[in-house]
Amino acid sequence: METDAVTIMKALGEHAKDAAKAMRMADTQAKNEALVLAAAVIRRESSEIISANALDMKAADENGLDDAMKDRLLLNADRIEAMAEGLEQIAVLPDPVGAIDHLRYRPSGIQVGHMRVPLGVIGIIYESRPNVTADAAGLCLKSGNAAILRGGSEAIHSNRAVAACLRRALVDSGLPQNAVQLVDSTDRALVGALLKSEHYVDVIIPRGGKSLIERVSAESRVPVIKHLDGICHVYIDASAKAAMALNIAVNAKTHRYGVCNAMETLLIHQDVNADVCSAIIQAMIDKGVEVRGCEKTRMLCEDLDVKVATDEDWATEYLSPVLSVRIVESLDTAVEHIAQFGSGHTESIVTEDYEAGQRFLREVDSSSVMWNASTRFADGFEYGLGAEIGISTDRLHVRGPVGLEGLTTQKWIVLGSGQIRQ
Repeated sequence: METDAVTIMKALGEHAKDAAKAMRMADTQAKNEALVLAAAVIRRESSEIISANALDMKAADENGLDDAMKDRLLLNADRIEAMAEGLEQIAVLPDPVGAIDHLRYRPSGIQVGHMRVPLGVIGIIYESRPNVTADAAGLCLKSGNAAILRGGSEAIHSNRAVAACLRRALVDSGLPQNAVQLVDSTDRALVGALLKSEHYVDVIIPRGGKSLIERVSAESRVPVIKHLDGICHVYIDASAKAAMALNIAVNAKTHRYGVCNAMETLLIHQDVNADVCSAIIQAMIDKGVEVRGCEKTRMLCEDLDVKVATDEDWATEYLSPVLSVRIVESLDTAVEHIAQFGSGHTESIVTEDYEAGQRFLREVDSSSVMWNASTRFADGFEYGLGAEIGISTDRLHVRGPVGLEGLTTQKWIVLGSGQIRQ
C-alpha cells in the first residue's frame, strides 16, 4: 500500500511541477479570469456540490461525528455562495507576483533589487471544512503556485465536487488544470507520501487540529508553514483605562471561542484597581466563561466564582469559554509569563504608558503584538491582506497571517548596462 501511495504522489507531484512552471508565467488577467470563472462554475454546480456534501453528512451521522464537526462539514446555499464570493474577492486583490522593490544603484552602476516570485508547489493538508478546497486553491492560483490538496476523509465527496469546479474553470480559462489537484483518496498513507515529496513539493501548509499539525511537523521532509497553538494573552497594565481594558478583554475572549486568536490568559498588573479587576471577571462570568485564577486573583475576587488555576492552565489553548487569570507584579513579570507559557501567536497590552507600550511591542516575541487592541484582529482580512491561508508562528519563511505575499518568495534581480566586475 505504501508503494502505491508513493507512486500516486509521484504522479501528482510531476503534474504539479509542470503546472507550476506554467503558473509562474501566467499574467494577472488570466489568473483573475480563472478565479471569476471558478466562482461562476461553483454557483452553477451548487446543487451537485450539495448532493455530494449530503453523502459526507450521511457518513458523519453513521460514524458518530460530533455536532461541531458536522457544522464545519456542512455546505448549504449560503456557504456555497460565500465560497464563490471568496474567489471573486481574491481576484480583485493586488497580484504580488513580479513586483519589484528595494531597487537601488550600486557604485558599479548596476541596479540591485528584489522581485516577488511564486513558491512553486504547495501541499495543503486540512480537515473538515470543504470551503478550504476553494479558498486555498484560489490563493495559490492568484499567487502563481500549483496546489496539491489533501482534505479530510470526512469531506471527500464535497472536496471532489468543489475541486472539479476549480479544474474546469482552469481549463476553460487556458491555465493548466493540474494547478489544482485533489488527493482523491482517503488512504492515510498518502499524507505520509505527500510529506516525503521533497523533490516535487516546495512547502506544506497544514490546517487543522493540534494532532494533525504535530504529525506534519514531525514527519515532513518539506518545509512547513504552521502554528500549533494559539495561547494568546492580554496584559492590562497599571495605567490602562478601565473601560478600554474591560472592552478589549471581553472582546478578545468572548467574540468567538473556538478561534486561534481568542485570548486564553488575562494578565493584570497588581496596581490595577480591584473594582476594575472584579468588573472584568464578572463580565466574563456573565457571558458564561469559566474563570480560573491564581491565588491573588481568587483573593481579590473572593465573592466571585473563580476556580483555581494550575500551571497546566497557563499552557492551555482552551478554544472554549474558559479563561485563566493571573495578577502580575510588573510588566517584566507579564513578559516573562508570556515567554514561558505563550505559543508565539498574538499578545496585547492595554496601557496609557508610552514606554510600557513600546517595551511590550519590542520585547514580546510573538507573530502579532498589539497595543490597546483586541487579539481578535490577528487575521488576514483585518490586516488588509484580503484573505489568508492560515497563521504562521514560525519565523521562516513567513510569520503571522499568511496572505498572497506569504505564498511568494523573493529573488534578487540585477539591472545593468554592460558592466563587468573589475
